[in-house]
Amino acid sequence: MLSASANERLTHIGPGTPAGNLLRRYWQPICASSELSEAKPTKPVTVMGESLVVFRDGSGNYGCLAERCAHRGCSLAYGFIEEDGLRCPYHGWKYSVDGKCLEQPFEGKASRYKEKIRQLSYPVERLGGLLFVYMGPSPAPLLPRWDVLVRSDGAHKLRIHPVLNCNWFQAQENSVDTVHTHFLHGQMMKRKGLSGGEYYLRPIESYGFELSEWGIVKWREFGGDKPEREKGHPAVFPNMLRVPEGPWHAFHWRVPIDDYHTQIFWAGFLPGEPIGNTLDDPPVVILPSFKDEDGIYLLDSFQSQDTMAWESEGPLFDRTREHLGASDRGIALWRKLMLDQIEVVENGGEPMALLRDPSKNTLITFDVSEGQARNEFVEVREDYYAMESDVIK
Repeated sequence: MLSASANERLTHIGPGTPAGNLLRRYWQPICASSELSEAKPTKPVTVMGESLVVFRDGSGNYGCLAERCAHRGCSLAYGFIEEDGLRCPYHGWKYSVDGKCLEQPFEGKASRYKEKIRQLSYPVERLGGLLFVYMGPSPAPLLPRWDVLVRSDGAHKLRIHPVLNCNWFQAQENSVDTVHTHFLHGQMMKRKGLSGGEYYLRPIESYGFELSEWGIVKWREFGGDKPEREKGHPAVFPNMLRVPEGPWHAFHWRVPIDDYHTQIFWAGFLPGEPIGNTLDDPPVVILPSFKDEDGIYLLDSFQSQDTMAWESEGPLFDRTREHLGASDRGIALWRKLMLDQIEVVENGGEPMALLRDPSKNTLITFDVSEGQARNEFVEVREDYYAMESDVIK
């Protein structure tokens, strides 16, 4: 179990919080670029407890501003798009994508008051049909060119999940929960008479975790009639998951809305013949609720099963009440990694898995060679496990 103070450090993500300060060092998806249109040129979003508005000005530049106008707090989500910025619908103050106040119609022609006003703004970049925002200190790192977003030898698709009614860390911890798939997905699908979970019903002979430059790779060896060591299944620091098995290669982002709600974005890539212009303009699927009309979880898909498990832990799981077992070593390892990187930021350092070198950002792939020697990782794993006592207890 965790102490109450450690649980708080890992889960609270508002401005100035330990985990919030860490997560703000990384680019986060905020919406699909196709969600902004001529008919709906702005979109209000809440990211890590901050109310924002994302927009595209008349020149095609993307911006992300604090939603409340610096003048008298009116929502800029209802503002007017102009060639060089976004104009507040209340009194007409206009802001550029970088937050400069360009006009204040009723302050007089000679007034220089607008030069003293700056709307909170964050840089926005588009990649693979998603808009990403960076909310941390300057200079911003490079936006990673993940393979599922930039490969041109196949088809692309995006999914946006219904809002998850729980803290982001409950979803992210699941990425290093190696054994939950047997019951939550394999047995659940079997007992409901559905196909799709057979892969996870095979006996697990062994499993483990390998530290990498991007986070933690989990591996499993299955026995039975079709023994197999699956490809590495990376949990990408700090709030992502890469699924390397087919047919769709996928990336998941677990973006905190606030301490009690999370938005999950899914980007999929299907290797093969390209289909239309899905690289720049992928189809976007807005997934429906995972509950029936009575509010009961459907449990007929992996997504609904995961959602049930995460949300039923409560809006923010009290980890002082848990009892970790030997199979939870990946959970303890991820928590230790998070707490270590929080401390790095608190000490003025730069956390792991940030990109600054453009030569290393052409195509980031996670394919793990079947022939990779496992003993290369044993020493660092055992070293790290030895430091987990304060996390597990």
